[in-house]
Amino acid sequence: MTQDGKVRVLIVDDHEMVREGLLAMLQPEPDFEVVGQTGHGAEVAELVETTGPDVVLLDARLPDLSGVEVCRRLRQSHPSVAVIILTTYTDPDLVQECIQAGARGYVVKDVERFSLKESIRAVFRGQSVLAPQVAGHVMEGARTRQLGGSRRTMLSESQVSILRLISRGHSNREIAAEVHLSENTVKTHVQEIFRKLGVRNRVEAAILAGKSGWL
Repeated sequence: MTQDGKVRVLIVDDHEMVREGLLAMLQPEPDFEVVGQTGHGAEVAELVETTGPDVVLLDARLPDLSGVEVCRRLRQSHPSVAVIILTTYTDPDLVQECIQAGARGYVVKDVERFSLKESIRAVFRGQSVLAPQVAGHVMEGARTRQLGGSRRTMLSESQVSILRLISRGHSNREIAAEVHLSENTVKTHVQEIFRKLGVRNRVEAAILAGKSGWL
């Protein structure tokens, strides 16, 4: 973040028109600053080093390196930089690869402008974002590969209800209103769910829940 409180964003996409469109969308926002752009994965590490972004918008398919590989390298070299995969692909296996590589968000390019901006703000705050259309594909495909319910039995019924709402993209505040608990209590439940399931964030929890057929 810059001294004036702006979220610094680096755009990585091999289509110039997409980059220019994202620039035109984000630059007018008072809390965003686009610090650079490129269409080549091999240039990302150096750009991150020189421009110091908080968030990288990263296409999953690049002409030289895959977005997954770029993301994996960034996690190793700059773990504090949040990566959002921005792509047209909704393949569940690709989603899982990106999450395992360290992406904090997976957003489909037909997302509304408001949703993309909110996704950037969310990952900057340390949250994880999974596009609803992607989550549906991941969970539907995962139902055929049930992993069993051993971890499911670790959760209380209220935690299962909270996990379902997490998987639908609800925030802690929205969950609190839905299940009639305080936001702090929900936050505690969410942390306990992560611990019991052995996951690091909301995206991994949603994917595991989908794979295990709990939703």
